[in-house]
Amino acid sequence: MDDVLLSGLKIGESARWHEGRLWLSNWGAAEVLAVDLAGNAEVMVKVPTTIPFSIDWLPDGRLLVVAGPECLILRQEPDGSLVEHADLSGLGASLNEIVVDGRGNIYVNGGCDFHPAEGQAPGFVALVTPDGTARRVAEGLAFPNGMAITPDGSTLIVAESFAATLTAFDIGPDGSLSDRRVWAPVMADGIVLDAEGAVWTPSWTETGPACLRVAEGGAVLETIPLDRAGFACTLGGEDGRTLFMLAADWRVQEGFESNIERLTIGPGTGQVRIARAPAPHAGRP
Repeated sequence: MDDVLLSGLKIGESARWHEGRLWLSNWGAAEVLAVDLAGNAEVMVKVPTTIPFSIDWLPDGRLLVVAGPECLILRQEPDGSLVEHADLSGLGASLNEIVVDGRGNIYVNGGCDFHPAEGQAPGFVALVTPDGTARRVAEGLAFPNGMAITPDGSTLIVAESFAATLTAFDIGPDGSLSDRRVWAPVMADGIVLDAEGAVWTPSWTETGPACLRVAEGGAVLETIPLDRAGFACTLGGEDGRTLFMLAADWRVQEGFESNIERLTIGPGTGQVRIARAPAPHAGRP
């Protein structure tokens, strides 16, 4: 069984457990929230960009926020202000998910075209090193989404949502990516690794939306049905075994011209749901 921890979000994305609370991006409200285990939410930063797509932290503890349509990574300073950390507009259109490794290398993906030409996969993964250098390190992804880095820092796993695939890369000493391969053939969005090497991800089954626990190779180990579309999940809590699932209604409804319009002025159908997991959190984020 799972329970609702928080309701009334526009759409929650980029679930992260950090300093004893669940952090997430509240799309449509242009804010980053932190939520405790009693369901109390605090606005940690208001983001003056289109959508705060995804979040993570530098090794020194400063928050990073991806301003997707603007192709910027923003950084929150100790006084709470937001400054530009990296401008990636020269690397391609639109950014999506972010993950930071233990050395301070930032991986951010983008090129998420909802209507690519037939046979085209314009998505990419970019690397921003601690010295500020930015470059593409992977190409040809079909709507890259959630990312995770294994505990030993050797492997990056990327959800290719439009290919219904979790794709893995080896991480080189300089942060480069190589040996692209299928980690599991599964529809995936925002992902998290556990200590037994499995990935939790929102997905779809024959009976509707669900959050799945998937082993490398594709075996589905656990299924938690959802009553609305799932967007992201993470593991946290006191023992790392609380599964947080971010879900919301994602449909163009009568009276709205697009999902973006519904997102900003429509009803707040977003929820944080929780359940117990068999293994604790592992890896990054």
